[in-house]
Amino acid sequence: MVSVFYMNGQAVKESMKNNDTLNKTEEQWRQELTPEQYTVLRGCGTEPPFTGKYYNYDKKGTYHCAACGAELFNSDTKYDSGSGWPSFYRAINKKAIIEELDTSFDMQRIKLKCAKCNSHLGHLFPDGPKPNGLRYCVNSISLDFINQESEKENK
Repeated sequence: MVSVFYMNGQAVKESMKNNDTLNKTEEQWRQELTPEQYTVLRGCGTEPPFTGKYYNYDKKGTYHCAACGAELFNSDTKYDSGSGWPSFYRAINKKAIIEELDTSFDMQRIKLKCAKCNSHLGHLFPDGPKPNGLRYCVNSISLDFINQESEKENK
């Protein structure tokens, strides 16, 4: 029997929460995501700074990929970078995130993608706080949040 949990109001198989790769067609993604989510998550877009729901959010819990539900960041590693996007200094599991060189717009950056569904999350910069000096700069629209109290109730 496969357990089911809900992310973005949609049922997601328990196996997708683990490190199974999720392969869907772009048409399937278009049907499942809002147009704004599709632009960012599948088209590598970026939401405007200071507009996302999580850039100034301080509740305790975990941040998950909005496309597939993969667990990405813990609120304990979130900090205010002043950039206008949610920023974290560490991922929950480094294997949950793919880092790729991004040379768009005549810049050299590290693009962050969800390892489970290959969706665009944001970028990684070497200007973060201690202990590692990293800033995972992530689009709010690429994330879903699960409150720590909700997580305790589900266990």
